[in-house]
Amino acid sequence: MRNEERNSTTMGYRVAVAGATGNVGREMLNILAEREFPADEIVALASSRSTGDEIEYGETGRKLKVKNIEHFDPAGFDMALFAIGSEATEIYAPKFAAAGCTVIDNSSLYRMDPDVPLIVPEVNAEAIDGYRAKNIIANPNCSTAQMVVALKPLHDAATIRRVVVSTYQSVSGAGKSGMDELFEQSRNIFVGDSNEPVKFTKQIAFNVIPHIDKFLEDGSTKEEWKMVVETKKIMDPKVKVNATCVRVPVFVGHAESINIEFEKELSAEEAQNILREAPGIMLVDKREDGGYVTPVECVGEYATFISRVRDDPTIDNGISLWCVSDNLRKGAALNAVQIAELLGRRHLKKAD
Repeated sequence: MRNEERNSTTMGYRVAVAGATGNVGREMLNILAEREFPADEIVALASSRSTGDEIEYGETGRKLKVKNIEHFDPAGFDMALFAIGSEATEIYAPKFAAAGCTVIDNSSLYRMDPDVPLIVPEVNAEAIDGYRAKNIIANPNCSTAQMVVALKPLHDAATIRRVVVSTYQSVSGAGKSGMDELFEQSRNIFVGDSNEPVKFTKQIAFNVIPHIDKFLEDGSTKEEWKMVVETKKIMDPKVKVNATCVRVPVFVGHAESINIEFEKELSAEEAQNILREAPGIMLVDKREDGGYVTPVECVGEYATFISRVRDDPTIDNGISLWCVSDNLRKGAALNAVQIAELLGRRHLKKAD
């Protein structure tokens, strides 16, 4: 029986979090608890290595015993939030979906599948209506998610023609191993020990690396390609995007320098007024020392922060801005939970 046809007197959802012991999975559990997601049952899933471990469910004091995803039966569960990477997702997502459990997937596997909606709730909530085709919903790349939150209200006002973005992406985007490498290299440099890179292609401590994911034939990287094609799918296929993605020695929080060219005239002041009222955005734009937001300040926050909004005098109808967000939250876990909330409101409708 389809989830939306089940007894509507049952108030809460049954939810599984796959990859619950990783950075994003833990954040998913934290946010489900923080936002008091209406769940009658929450199950933490991971690989056999973590089976039996206990993991905290937010700050509630409640602990969940981790179950092995390989042996888990998803029948009767309403939704599963996946943070297990593309290879494992390819194995388990179709099984969960076939059992009637809607998969909200954080990997890149299904993002460009035409039968799978790619959702940022503040931007294209209505696209979720296509989820029934495969019973899977895709979460966008972390750098794309925060950018389209910033772009959408401006696009609605003046129609974006072209975007040039340079990213400053934290090492947590590469997982726990990326965070460990930054910490260990920084320490080793201070004490004179070896700082050879393992996770990254070059030293990340006290350095920046203009290389995220694999190189493509045209000289761009896959991370840059993702920003282009995902923005088109989420927002508008006519928008042209040029991206340069850079890994920086920051533990959590992605920053982006975004230059936007519009079809219609839009001043920086008008853009500020639009962004000030836009969903999911916090405008912090004082033209003074410290009157902007940096990655350190956005950690643990839900909002996408916008600063440094200014006119671009080199083109007609252009502005530049600075965009910062917690990549483990809006870039991954928060967006997934927001999709779950949207799915519930729009389709499952079991809770108020």
